[in-house]
Amino acid sequence: MRWTLPNILTLARICLTPVIALLPFIQGYWPKVIAFVIFLAAGASDVVDGYLARRRNEVSELGQLLDPIADKLLLFATLIPIFWLTRHPTILVDYRIPWWGSFPVWVALLLVGRELLMTAFRFFAKRRGVVIPAMGAGKLKAVVQNVFIGATLFWFAWKDALAAHRWAGWFRNFWNEFHGAVVAVTLAGAILLTVYSLIVYLYRYRALLKGGG
Repeated sequence: MRWTLPNILTLARICLTPVIALLPFIQGYWPKVIAFVIFLAAGASDVVDGYLARRRNEVSELGQLLDPIADKLLLFATLIPIFWLTRHPTILVDYRIPWWGSFPVWVALLLVGRELLMTAFRFFAKRRGVVIPAMGAGKLKAVVQNVFIGATLFWFAWKDALAAHRWAGWFRNFWNEFHGAVVAVTLAGAILLTVYSLIVYLYRYRALLKGGG
């Protein structure tokens, strides 16, 4: 087993997932800002490790195994605080998402279920000698989903900052409306693209489901 730089970056991303999951639960806005920054770093490392693996001809079976695991762990780790905090507003801070309120249970099940289903489907296809690569719809879903997660983590930090400093004025009102709209719209986009991308994958490889291989 060879530990290349891309694999080390992927492993570091896996190790950061519990940190991202726990930081938003700490009172105050700085822990949430740090969680947001770590999430950005994790997202950047996902792009960098893939680029380095291809550029340096270091694509390995270990990397192909670890990378999707890291992606899914990062998704699960961020959905935990998003799900909990939006459903349990405190006296001082209301973390609920504009237009949506709390993060719906069915959305959490949809996002997580899609990832688990695609993982199982890729494994099923590989057993039959078919490699299912990432497609445009799936990549776009990942981008919008990550924008939603990052914006929501920063939304939590923003709400804590408002509770601590009681800012007022036009910028406070503008940013509150703008930021809230970004969170709400990207959540809707992530839902639609999750369903659409899953349908695209299943339809394109429908022959596998019929046993055609």
